[in-house]
Amino acid sequence: MPITRILKQYFGYEEFREGQAEIIAALTSGRDALGVMPTGAGKSLCYQAPAMFLPGVTLVVSPLISLMRDQVQALSANGVPAAFINSSLDGGQYARVMAEARSGARKIIYVAPERLMSPSMLDLARTLPVSLVAVDEAHCISQWGQDFRPSYLDIPRFVDELPKRPVVAAFTATATPRVREDILLTLGLNAPLVVTTGFDRPNLRFEVRRPKDKYAALTEFLRSHEGSGIVYCSTRKEAEAVAGKLAADGCSAARYHAGLSGEERGRSQDDFLFDRARVIVATNAFGMGIDKSDVRFVVHYNMPQNVESYYQEAGRAGRDGLPADCVLFYARRDVNTALFLINQSGNEDEKARNRRLLGQMEGYCETDGCLRRFVLEYFGERVEGDCGNCGNCDGGFAVTDATVDAQKILSCVGRMNKQNRAFGFAVIRKTLQGKRDEGIACRKLDELPTFGAMKDASASYIRRLFDKLAAQGYIALSDDSYRTASLTARARDVLLGGTSVTLRDDGPEPTKPPRPRQTAPGSSKGAEGAVSEGLLARLKALRTDIARKDGVPAFVVFSDAALVDMCRKRPRTEEDFLNVSGVGQVKLKRYGRQFLGLLNGVGASSEPQTDRQ
Repeated sequence: MPITRILKQYFGYEEFREGQAEIIAALTSGRDALGVMPTGAGKSLCYQAPAMFLPGVTLVVSPLISLMRDQVQALSANGVPAAFINSSLDGGQYARVMAEARSGARKIIYVAPERLMSPSMLDLARTLPVSLVAVDEAHCISQWGQDFRPSYLDIPRFVDELPKRPVVAAFTATATPRVREDILLTLGLNAPLVVTTGFDRPNLRFEVRRPKDKYAALTEFLRSHEGSGIVYCSTRKEAEAVAGKLAADGCSAARYHAGLSGEERGRSQDDFLFDRARVIVATNAFGMGIDKSDVRFVVHYNMPQNVESYYQEAGRAGRDGLPADCVLFYARRDVNTALFLINQSGNEDEKARNRRLLGQMEGYCETDGCLRRFVLEYFGERVEGDCGNCGNCDGGFAVTDATVDAQKILSCVGRMNKQNRAFGFAVIRKTLQGKRDEGIACRKLDELPTFGAMKDASASYIRRLFDKLAAQGYIALSDDSYRTASLTARARDVLLGGTSVTLRDDGPEPTKPPRPRQTAPGSSKGAEGAVSEGLLARLKALRTDIARKDGVPAFVVFSDAALVDMCRKRPRTEEDFLNVSGVGQVKLKRYGRQFLGLLNGVGASSEPQTDRQ
């Protein structure tokens, strides 16, 4: 069957997205490949479509049980024979999957990396005609990645154990150039096609907020935003507290962290996937590769430890291509918590590396520039201009000229450096405020010209400005736990008056109205015209009813994007229905009659104009 026919019949798409055609052509011709594509760009299709084209079986190495289950559920809904092998199977289920695999009844088999070198898995793999081994979340193989999994290092040995080397493909959404090189080298890909489609997610809007009361800011955010979402917390204790408060305040919220039993984690994830819980409050233990396509927002209650983790977690929003919001609540104590966690584990080199990564994450939170551009440049993409669709580009806040105070801070640090000494923020702040104590006196810091230069400034103000100078590269912080400060060459630009420094004024109300939000491709109010919210609501209600009867999440029936496309195209016949994005032969057969019945029963002219979702 031609690959284009596979694309439509099983997955319901008429054409490939960026990068998919090239990768699929390489894999189906026998060439290895590495695909670096943002979340929601269709990485999974790059190995799922070839799996239906190639003879034999495709093995997919996947890091999470929940991800495997979600992928297999979605594939089964599309008529693709898939299964998974992991520790969630009991003895009977395991034996059945193994027998089905040997009989050729499964084309795609997901397997956890920890099980690859087990005798039973090796025995199965040696008897199967394995055509393709796909490595999902491939950054886990790199010790330079944020989610290193030692069991991923077994993949090259596993491939070597097979009677005939299959095609090997690796996929990831977040990989710096160094991580990409590590993936290629460690997996031993042979003359691979490397496709990097870019990291931009135009449908996501990024914002950093500095609320004085995070919980009040969260509840206000939830009141003003529709749909389901994820709230990430840095610790189990905070996740428990936030989930408990939301539940007490009447919000349907589930909790998820590694300290819970497997049964409760599974129940929480199911409640979220099946929309019984609108919000899931979780640590970073939740969500790598989470397949729920209709997540409309991701809120980071605390700052993550690095940009890669942040972008991967934020990227779980808007996988269907519709607009979604990614908001980070930033507070100085988040940095202190992250430093504490970093200093608790790993060797000194790893700690120093993680502190450098934390500094880059602080830079994201402190920048007044375009947030999207900051992230894309972090991953090595050249970006021209601002995005016009992030919290910083939107405006809505005033800025204050803080150049003179910045010069005072830099001068203080510079005078300390001239004496071949470097101190952390606490000592610098005391010196600037003129607070003489035993430590200040014995170091003779009270004799510096900058002693008391900011005696009327609050500690929080000096802290913010100091952090801003560090984030913008005027101050360098040591990689050890002391985080001592020294001037960089760039500091001269400020000290000599050539460069000004500003601080955002994050008041309770915006000082100017934000720009109108840009609409992402596929939005219900996109370039093709507005759709009826009343009709969309009816389609969603039908989808929910079908999903409950079938025992699957609603997005498995049809994504929000598919329902929006139905509203636009108003299909009347089965042939018309196949032209809807996301509708293939299997879903036409399963759901076509019901959805066409609803669509044909609602005429554009007779639809009430006051209908609202």
